[in-house]
Amino acid sequence: MLAIYFKSLAKERGTGMNARDILKYGQLTALQAIDGLPESEWEIAGACGSWSVKDIIAHLASYEQVLVDILKGYTGGGATPVLESYIELGEQFNDREVSKRNAKTIQEVLAEFNDAHIQAMSLIVNISAETLRQNGTLPWYGMDYALDDVIVYMYYGHKREHSAQIAAFRDQRDRLR
Repeated sequence: MLAIYFKSLAKERGTGMNARDILKYGQLTALQAIDGLPESEWEIAGACGSWSVKDIIAHLASYEQVLVDILKGYTGGGATPVLESYIELGEQFNDREVSKRNAKTIQEVLAEFNDAHIQAMSLIVNISAETLRQNGTLPWYGMDYALDDVIVYMYYGHKREHSAQIAAFRDQRDRLR
């Protein structure tokens, strides 16, 4: 639904979707959701099922690494081990990647999340608008979809979904005080 909205808006304006802006605003949404969260509440389970806010950010960091690998595939940037793991592991990818970050500090997980986003932003500018909207370039995602669809669904929409969960968790914690 989001991709359809962004594409229709772009068509109405006579422009392509601005993937860079979509990535930027998705990241800002996630960062706003955690802004001011007391450090004592980062590792409390229940923000998303059994996951804590730290786990959600670890999960989003792993997805941001997948995006870096996806974009490397379009820019000739080399090996894509995180993307390969994502495709191979399917649903197991999430828990595996979150557990890999359990021993990391909140600051380390957040730094990884932000660093991967910076990498993605530096790669996206090297991909043409035509390539971004060309269906079928990511067969593992579906032949009817384009990279701009992946950006809207897997990144913008995904970050908004988890940001809403963090907001609800924070509201719940505030009510308990």
